[in-house]
Amino acid sequence: MKIVVGLGNPGDQYARTRHNIGWMVLDRIADRAGWAGRGRTRDAAAVVQGRFHGLDLVLVKPLTYMNLSGTAVRKVLARERAPLADLLVVTDDFALPFGKMRFRESGSAGGHNGLTSIIEEMGTEKFNRLRVGIGDPARGAVDHVLGRFDASEQARLDELLDAGVDAVEAWARDGVSKAANRYNAFTLRPADETRVAPAGDVDGPPGPDGIRRTKTGWRRVLPRRLDGDR
Repeated sequence: MKIVVGLGNPGDQYARTRHNIGWMVLDRIADRAGWAGRGRTRDAAAVVQGRFHGLDLVLVKPLTYMNLSGTAVRKVLARERAPLADLLVVTDDFALPFGKMRFRESGSAGGHNGLTSIIEEMGTEKFNRLRVGIGDPARGAVDHVLGRFDASEQARLDELLDAGVDAVEAWARDGVSKAANRYNAFTLRPADETRVAPAGDVDGPPGPDGIRRTKTGWRRVLPRRLDGDR
């Protein structure tokens, strides 16, 4: 059993903001797995679990607001009797350009309140995290992270979320080192790149840009698939 925690804030005013990209990645996993709407509230979090591409996953969205995320993490680990090695925290990071991703096995919170709370609750910095870049703030940091994606970012957000799902699956299947080797080098298409794949060609062949349209958005076709089901 692998536990994936997405950091974010509850409430409509925070939905689809940059700070909630951890939640968005988990929602995309639930959509792909057919789990949307099946979650329940327990241990200060919205939780859904099941089997996804042969992997047993627990998806956790803390409902405590960002600053108290560690409470939900501690409770779910205790309930599942899971070691820290089986935990992955998906979080936003404005120190990374929009669209970049970084796996890390440990490290400081870097000023992120959600990570700070988890470190304080667990008493260690040694837990896996997937940092998803939301870009350097051109204005105040709070306004940036609590703001919505601009038009250029929104046009590529589906591709980023799909890549985030693939990265989480790679971690659950192969471990953090192999996942990092593959996804720390991930790069989104340029903002001004025009799509050439036919609009109705769902799950068809990729266009010349290596991007294919799927039911959950646009996805870049990677050199090696994680399994034979997709």
